Amino acid sequence: MLKIFSLTAILEGISYLLLFGIGMPLKYMAQIPEPNIYIGYAHGFLFMAYVVLAIVVCVEKKWGLKMFAILFIASLVPFGTFYIDKKYLRPQMA
Repeated sequence: MLKIFSLTAILEGISYLLLFGIGMPLKYMAQIPEPNIYIGYAHGFLFMAYVVLAIVVCVEKKWGLKMFAILFIASLVPFGTFYIDKKYLRPQMA
């Protein structure tokens, strides 16, 4: 389950960067909203999957509410899920 969560964290981080780094500028600066629709759907799905998997992993590993809060807050910060993957998830898989 940890490997799936790690992959989801990376994909969610990439989708976040695509949405706010490419999708939003295209929509508001170039008046091209179409890419934002698809990137937004992908990001929304990956965000929900990340949160659900964070709950599952926290219960499975008995990490508690504090660790879940860290995982959740990281999903709201650009590059946060990459940090979580490197600091918390990768060492658990080794």
